[in-house]
Amino acid sequence: MPLLVMKFGGTSVANLERIRNAAQKVRAEVARGYDVIVIVSAMSGKTNELVGWVNETSPMYDAREYDAVVSSGENVTAGLMALTLQEMDVPARSWQGWQVPIQTTSAHGAARFIDIPRANLDAKFAEGFKVAVIAGFQGVSAEGRITTLGRGGSDTTAVAFAAAFGAERCDIYTDVDGIYTTDPRITSKARKLDKISFEEMLELASLGAKVLQTRSVELAMRYKVRLRVLSSFDDTDETSGTLVCDEDEIMESKVVSGVAYSREEAKLTLVTVEDRPGIAAAIFGPLSDAGVNVDMIVQNISEKSQDHEKPVTDMTFSCPVDQVARARKALEAARDAGQISYETLEIDTDAAKVSVVGIGMRSHAGVAARMFRALAEEGVNIKVIATSEIKISVLIDRKYMELAVQALHDAFELDKAG
Repeated sequence: MPLLVMKFGGTSVANLERIRNAAQKVRAEVARGYDVIVIVSAMSGKTNELVGWVNETSPMYDAREYDAVVSSGENVTAGLMALTLQEMDVPARSWQGWQVPIQTTSAHGAARFIDIPRANLDAKFAEGFKVAVIAGFQGVSAEGRITTLGRGGSDTTAVAFAAAFGAERCDIYTDVDGIYTTDPRITSKARKLDKISFEEMLELASLGAKVLQTRSVELAMRYKVRLRVLSSFDDTDETSGTLVCDEDEIMESKVVSGVAYSREEAKLTLVTVEDRPGIAAAIFGPLSDAGVNVDMIVQNISEKSQDHEKPVTDMTFSCPVDQVARARKALEAARDAGQISYETLEIDTDAAKVSVVGIGMRSHAGVAARMFRALAEEGVNIKVIATSEIKISVLIDRKYMELAVQALHDAFELDKAG
């Protein structure tokens, strides 16, 4: 039988009524002739509650027990979904990660997939079961312990099952009806996209768009899993939502497909760093070891270079605001250890990142000039610029973020199709 993977996020299974609504959508696909693998998240808010209980019980918790506790939310949802489908006369069975078994690494709280053997689920489908309901976000280590995949892990679980079982498509049901050109809360002109390429979606997800988890898009791109993002709360058909697919499926792309933003960014500058081979590695190695997610990097000649006998440079980079303390500590430790030297560390925690993304940039010149002109006309000053083949990102003052998003959306006429 043809097979679909359907994933329902926390808001889609927040209570029994919503679980019944999701189960109706699963039953409709079974009626169309599909076998279905359903991946479920914990009920909305449940994972946060479980994490809070762990932290209150044991602030310096054992990561193995953390995973045992926080994975329980998905187990409850999976059982309730299977029961609901059974009440609708749909043959269904729930599965926890260890029962499949979903084999992962032993990195508790941030495990990675190793393998998803098909034998157990294939045997159940052969017996006449039409739906396997899988608890998302979890697996089992080689030591036999429950593991979790990190926030957004249910998206990754869904894509991994679609790849392992050769699913026709992986449908991600959420509280929005697709991927938009930008956040509709910032501009009413935002338009829902019918299709978007894997590469564009990966850039948007990594740059701040919250619809899909970055790892899930990476996995989908690697294994060519066609993803569809659609709403749990609307009537849907085969044309609903947004299809995330290979670039070859998109006949003609606009130069820019979307505008993404990240509100809580910080800009850090190391002033008068010794300019020598290996200095970048000496700076960013300790930051990586400390788990600091460095994004935009700019190196330039220091204003104080004339005061020094040896060449010096200033090194600027951005990172999320909540990682600033970690970054400062790592850099100070590297300086104390004699790995690097710098006069001051300047920190600006009042920044935001705004990006334009589009595969059409590969074949069109002038995108950067158009972007910078639009921002200049609105009086928005650019602090840092970073580019790749299909994106341009700028760091700006946070108070101008929404204005910048609106201006760029208008400049690239993203409200118009085609």
